[in-house]
Amino acid sequence: MKGFGERWLIGWKEAGILVFCLLLFTVSAQGAEVGETRGGRIDPNAPAAMVVPQGHNNAAFFDGVRRTLYAPGVTSIQTPEANVLIQSEGNTWRQIRNGPITVWGGWLILAVMVAITLFYLVKGTIKLHEPATGRKLLRFTFYERLVHWIVALSFVLLALTGLGLLFGKHLIEPVFGTSVNAALLWVAKNVHNYTGPVFGFFLVLMILRWAKDNLLTDQDWLWAKKFGGLLSGEEIPSGRFNFGEKFWFWVGVTVLGLTVTVTGLILDFPLFGQTRQDMQLAHILHASAALLMIAMAFGHIYIGTIGSEGSLDGMKTGYVDEAWAKQHHAVWYQEITGRRQ
Repeated sequence: MKGFGERWLIGWKEAGILVFCLLLFTVSAQGAEVGETRGGRIDPNAPAAMVVPQGHNNAAFFDGVRRTLYAPGVTSIQTPEANVLIQSEGNTWRQIRNGPITVWGGWLILAVMVAITLFYLVKGTIKLHEPATGRKLLRFTFYERLVHWIVALSFVLLALTGLGLLFGKHLIEPVFGTSVNAALLWVAKNVHNYTGPVFGFFLVLMILRWAKDNLLTDQDWLWAKKFGGLLSGEEIPSGRFNFGEKFWFWVGVTVLGLTVTVTGLILDFPLFGQTRQDMQLAHILHASAALLMIAMAFGHIYIGTIGSEGSLDGMKTGYVDEAWAKQHHAVWYQEITGRRQ
């Protein structure tokens, strides 16, 4: 026979279970009553703090939050806007990103590609007017070529991954599906984030190295006026770099390159006091400048490779043939050799 103490202990356990069940039933009933009386909508007669919205898609409640009808909350994370639940400017950023940037940027890239292709089909490669002499002139030092190739290769990686992030939903996903697109863009995002600082560092080194040689001279205005003779076939004398190369250097490399570098660092390292508005503005500037830079880079790459015979030699080996120097950079040829054409 059980003792009094053991029976007393068992009785309290049963009573505890009974009380817990009653409390659970009471809370459930109150929740059901709120749902029935308010139907998941904000009760206009109840204080804001007393409103208990129901469901996972309470449009009225979140519309109130967005319109700041309720005081900001308090969070343990001490960062800018940590207590802001909904930031309405995000909708504006999304519309700009998915609208003008994606649409106009896509057409810009396509238009430049088509224009360069048509130009090549009509004009072909610009050939040397005289046979190569075999005598070589130093055009780029090893340091200059090293910096240039690091900038060029990192730029290509950033361009490909950036275009994938911007247009993947429209070009990759319809063909290969959501899973493949998501996997590719995950790789693209990480490659983009880690390559960006490398590009920016060597970009600054390249700007410092070639800024002096890209200062404008009187010959540059004549070159610009005649568009370098690209259409007429006339060769316009120029220094180490012609006006087209200088335009690319100052606008494409310096202005646009530094813009994508600074905004990219803001996006890469978001924990230095940037607000969401800062990040959204940085992304708009970053994407816009990057698209313009990519479009300009097509022309630079074309002229430096298949567009002009012998141009790539300078960046591959550091040396160019004397005939090439006399034809394309007569002023520079005279400066380094002391001989006139």
